[in-house]
This record gives sequence, structure tokens and C-alpha cells, in this order.
Amino acid sequence: MARVQRRARPARLAAAVAATALLLAACGSDDEPTSTGGQTDDTADAGGDTGATLTMWARSVTAPQTEALVEAYNATHENQIELTVVPFDSYLQKVAAAAGGRELPDLLAANVVEAPNYAQLGLWQDIGDRIDSLDHADALAPSHIDAGTVDDKRYAVPHVVDTSALYVNTKILEAAGVDPADPAPTLRALADNIATIQAANPDVQGLYVAGSCGGCLVFTIWPSIWASGGEVLGEDGTESLLDQPEALEVFEAYNQLFADGAIPEAARNEAGPTQNEPFANGQAAFSLLGSKALATIPESDALSIGVVPIPGVDGGRSSFVGGDVLGISSSSEQADAAWDFVEWTLSDEAQLEVMAKNKNLTVRTDLASNQYSEQDPRLVLLNELVGEGRTPYAGNFFQTFNDPNGPGLPLMRAGLFGDDPAAEVPELNGAVNDSLQRN
Repeated sequence: MARVQRRARPARLAAAVAATALLLAACGSDDEPTSTGGQTDDTADAGGDTGATLTMWARSVTAPQTEALVEAYNATHENQIELTVVPFDSYLQKVAAAAGGRELPDLLAANVVEAPNYAQLGLWQDIGDRIDSLDHADALAPSHIDAGTVDDKRYAVPHVVDTSALYVNTKILEAAGVDPADPAPTLRALADNIATIQAANPDVQGLYVAGSCGGCLVFTIWPSIWASGGEVLGEDGTESLLDQPEALEVFEAYNQLFADGAIPEAARNEAGPTQNEPFANGQAAFSLLGSKALATIPESDALSIGVVPIPGVDGGRSSFVGGDVLGISSSSEQADAAWDFVEWTLSDEAQLEVMAKNKNLTVRTDLASNQYSEQDPRLVLLNELVGEGRTPYAGNFFQTFNDPNGPGLPLMRAGLFGDDPAAEVPELNGAVNDSLQRN
């Protein structure tokens, strides 16, 4: 399967992992080479489903999906997976420590935006030939495959896919006479419809966003930039384009929503943990959320959930394709047994009976429409967005945008809530570039 060759990226994982490259270099400088094939001798790998015990690490934010897959696999296979769920905010530190001591688990999941660095640091084995052996190789979520590809070698496959979308409380919209099937073909139309809704019921919150969560904002606001024809980062991930006209026009549109009261004041300080609540409680007409919310937010007398794409200023649609990828670690001496699990997670059985059945997205575009999603048009749309959406890459993505102390959050907040985003965003963009380019 031909893939676009990715440029080599600096060996940077996050502030906590910056020293890992040195650790790995030191490990590889002695007489015994660092493992890249997963076996240290001819007998190390029993292969396939032969009763091996495999270790696996996953992030807490994707734990429900990972746990469901592991439980189903363990119940039907001789191999057994011992899963460790690690809090997302300490995951990088744990990986760094284990990499330095060559003590990584057999199976290592990662946030998709960090995948290029995991591959560049040698934390995973090259599994390109194994991927090519799959009948559905070309249907694997393209953004996730690209994230785990460095110098034309593929190190990871999609594990959990999460796409951002605009959630709609159809009860609120119908009460105000707004068509819930197409309430936001553009950001301008969204603003007009929120004004109509709030004129009918001033107590309704318009659009709720997590305004003090860097990772949340790039996940939900950047799609409007792409839909408007803009880019957010340069090709090699070392330059921020958030000061360009298309991005500034998007910031101005959201900033006007806030100034008009369409985005509530409470959203300005929402750090993420409670971002679902206003929508889940039936207080907000709209909310920018990930696809996982569809499986976790229950409908009620006050809430009927609709899902539409995130629009640009004057049209278009896009999505941030997030989630996790999964690879076989460079420490593993059971690569064939580990691949048995990886391959199974991508199978029809796992993707349909474990993921789709429980309102999770499939990681395969050929299964976007299936017996479960066909019962729910919202899932069809979210699955379609897996193939249409974008995943930006940068060596210093996490510490620039996800870290609450990084420079990305002040820039995003200035764009959304500042007095003059057209002036403030370019002033703050220099600090973002400095972070992206830091070695």
C-alpha cells in the first residue's frame, strides 16, 4: 500500500519526553543494538495466538474503548492482554521512563498527534509489511496511518478514532422554529439561528465551548479554519499559520458570537472536565464536542441530540480526527503475538460488534456504513468525517497547544474572547512559533 512519505521530524515528544532521545541514543550506543524487529533471538517469539501474555498501556481518555476491545479479545483468544490504563496527563512521563530502560509494554497506544514522535524516537517496530497483509489496509483511517508513518515506514495503526462535530439539541431548535437538520451550513448562519433561538427563549445558552482548554479548542475550532480554506500549521509543523487571513476570519466570527452572547460567559473559563454538562442538561442549543459524546450523553425530556459538521465562515465542512493509534513497542519480544491482537482489533468482528454496536466510530472507512450505524444517521456522518477530517502534526504539538501553560491557549483565547483578535493573535503567534521550533 503506497503512502505519502513523511518528512523526518525532530525527536521531541513533549517537555517530559525531551530527554528520551538521549536515553535511547545512549541505549543504542553499546555493543548490543536496540531492538527494532521485536525479537532478540530465533525462539523469542512463539507467534500468533498461542497463549502468550502480553502487556499493553493505554491513555485514560480512551480507556472505555480499549477496555472493551481487550475484554472481548481475552474472552475469545488463548493470548491474554494485561492492560494498564495510565492517566492521560502522566502518560508521556511513564513512556519516557520506560523507553529509557527498554521496559516498554508489548503494545503501546499513543495520542495520534504524538505518533510521529513515538515513531521517530524508535518506540515502535516497523509494521508496514504486516499492515500490507490486511485485506482492508487501504480502508484504515488515513490520518492515523499518516501520523504513524515516518520516512515511508509505518509504525502504528488506528486504535480509537474521535472526530469533532457540532452537536445540536433538536428540541430547543424545533421550539424556536429552526430547522435542526441544517442549522449551521456556515458560521454566519449559525449566528443567525442562535439569535432566533435566544429571541424565543433568552434563558437558552447558544453555543457552548471549552474556552480554557487548549486541546479542546484546537479539536473544535480548527475545523472551521480548514472548512474556510485555511491551514493551521506549515507542512513540517514548525510554523503556525493561525495569524493568516482565513484563520483570523474564523476567530472574528467566533469572537462576534461571544460578544453577542451566543457563546455564554461561562464557556470562557471552561477547562474541559465539565464541558459536556450544559448540553447534556438541555441548557445549550449547540456544543462543539467529540464523537465519543454520542455514546456517553443520554437523551432526556430536555435533550434530543442531532449532529452536524463543523462549518467554515461561508460554508464547507471539516473535522479534527483525533483519538489514539496502536503499535508494537520496540521492547517487545512477542511481536507476532502482539500483532495477533492488533490485527484482531481491526477486524470486522471487533469494529462492528465491539465498537460500532456501542456507538463508537470504526477505524475503517469501508465500515462507516454498517448494520449499527445505518440505524443512526448521526453515526454515519461521524464515520464519514473520519475520512474527510484532518489531523495536524508537529514535533512540539503537545507542549505548544495541549499544555495549559503553553503559548497556544493564550492565542486561541485571544482569538475567541479578546477585544481585538486581528491584532492580538498575530502578536501571540510569535510565541507559538518559538515553541514549535524549540529543540
